Amino acid sequence: MSTQKSKNPLSGYLLLFAGIALLPVLGAYPIFVMKVLCYALFACAFNLLIGFTGLLSFGHAAFLGTAGYAAGHALKVWGLPPLAGLGFGALCAAAMGGLFGLLAIKRSGIYFSMITLALAQMLYFFFLQASFTGGEDGLQSVPRGAILGLDLAQDLNLYYVVVAVFIAAFWLIYRTVHSPFGQVLTSIRENEARAISLGYDVDRFKLLAFVLSAGLAGLAGATKTLVLGFATLTDALWTTSGLVILMTLVGGMGTLVGPMVGALVIIALENKIGDFGQAIANLTGIAWFNSLGESVSLVTGLIFIVCVLAFRRGIVGEALALYDRFAIKRS
Repeated sequence: MSTQKSKNPLSGYLLLFAGIALLPVLGAYPIFVMKVLCYALFACAFNLLIGFTGLLSFGHAAFLGTAGYAAGHALKVWGLPPLAGLGFGALCAAAMGGLFGLLAIKRSGIYFSMITLALAQMLYFFFLQASFTGGEDGLQSVPRGAILGLDLAQDLNLYYVVVAVFIAAFWLIYRTVHSPFGQVLTSIRENEARAISLGYDVDRFKLLAFVLSAGLAGLAGATKTLVLGFATLTDALWTTSGLVILMTLVGGMGTLVGPMVGALVIIALENKIGDFGQAIANLTGIAWFNSLGESVSLVTGLIFIVCVLAFRRGIVGEALALYDRFAIKRS
């Protein structure tokens, strides 16, 4: 990994974001890309917790759902401007993360994971019964509003706002990981007992990481509500917590770009697998492939099994390892 780490990755990130900004010009559907970016930010926030701190949360959907409802309510009922609504949603998620963290951070391993799952399920049933969430119907018709006279009802205008929000959040994660605070988080992940022996208040660092991860996950949820115009119970359901784990593992846990790739793979499968199945059916003449779109869970499950058995470092992790092997041979 030394060869990879010795290079400055910022130029690569700039090229990546420039490419993302040009996607609508190249014919990509803006709503689909914005949805991918929202889930990519959600996965990056989750990766900050598990990939760099070593904490596996089974209830991260709670923060996505909390921010989605909070931002939707602020935009629709209170009439807040879009950026203020996004900030309010992220703050509510961070506050919820602080509460979850205070209750769960004292435990480790599977006990920590199960506490986060239990708290998230309690919050889900609260959302199910609360009047401001709309219950099973969800919070509908959330307005997009405008920023500095820029009408966000136009998909392309909103697209560049979402890209800017994503880049700002990614930069925050990048700076966090490469800061002394991030190095302490990594040391906790690698050897918590040694970090304690060096004098670090491990619980405080883990709590700060949990709150930061929750806030960024909340920013993803608030942005998703702004893009799609609604917030539903699915955002806070335990299956969404499982989905973000899958995205992170498939893309590459502990890498900055891996969760983005994982989110793209999973969301593309959910949205395009039906078309892919029809194309295969037309090509092979096997009618069963026409029903492939109804078997998204089966396909994602198979991908998860393949990753666990053959690509345990995820797509990006394996690609980086392969690049390093070639670099070592060439040197």
